[in-house]
Amino acid sequence: MDLNFILNPPANLTIPTILAVGFILGVLHGITPDEHTWPITFSYSIGSYGTRGGMKAGLTFSSGFTIQRTLLTALGFLGLAAIYQVYNLDGPIYIVVGLAMFIAGWYLLRGTDIHLPLDHWGERLFGRFFRDHTHHTTLAERGSPPPKEELKPIPLRMAMVHGFIAGWGFGGFAVIIVFVLAPEMPNVGWAALVGTCFGLGTMVMQIVTGAVFAQLARSKKLSPGQIKRIGRSTAARTLYVGGLAFMAVGAVVAAAPWLSQVAISTGNPVPNLNSIGYSTVIIVVVVGVIGGYSLWKTYREVRRPPGAPISDGG
Repeated sequence: MDLNFILNPPANLTIPTILAVGFILGVLHGITPDEHTWPITFSYSIGSYGTRGGMKAGLTFSSGFTIQRTLLTALGFLGLAAIYQVYNLDGPIYIVVGLAMFIAGWYLLRGTDIHLPLDHWGERLFGRFFRDHTHHTTLAERGSPPPKEELKPIPLRMAMVHGFIAGWGFGGFAVIIVFVLAPEMPNVGWAALVGTCFGLGTMVMQIVTGAVFAQLARSKKLSPGQIKRIGRSTAARTLYVGGLAFMAVGAVVAAAPWLSQVAISTGNPVPNLNSIGYSTVIIVVVVGVIGGYSLWKTYREVRRPPGAPISDGG
């Protein structure tokens, strides 16, 4: 079973072979840069404060994703997933995913001294649904960490919901499992298992990726309090600003669907590595620029000597 066989599975495969191909495709999906998984896994894992928490974040996110892919391949068998072949849904899905990221980031900002654009607007719009935090603390120094009881990890139930939403994004891997593998199954139940196996393959790699991302926050021998401060601040900024970026890109793609065809080919046959387009750009922007800058900025804040001046900014 070589790479070409996995990416171009022939007809009349046995059920075990189809399920195995689905799982391997999921592993490839989890390890390659994907705009629907990497930015979100990075944010939730960093916000979980440790390697074990990062693994749990990857597991929880992928659980929601697996449920969605199980449903999607069942729809593929029934012919109901053909809507993806008629309409370009990338833009609307980006907007919904971005909104979910924005809400999660805003939730993390509550009860902290971190201020970002539009956060007061978010409080007025979403505050009624979250009664467990006040909006912002009134700390004298923005560089001081929030009280210990307020430094809670991001609720992992959000990661599961986010995984389910993100799963509706449709790329090269989804095309194979929905339109090639699922229809080869004898009934809708077996077709659903194709999506389950794909999700489990993604889950394995997301657990590993989550652990790696989370370990980044622990690599500088910081105190538990400093790690929590860095984790929460980085996750909040990445989800919040990254969510706005997702919504902006989604609005542009929805208005100009032809942008989905604009990409630079890399010659690599593996989906997510075969071209450089707006999806690649958003990974670099959200994880590399926003996430990396947030990690660096908060690290400087927690390592700053007491009484040192604090620069202004988000």
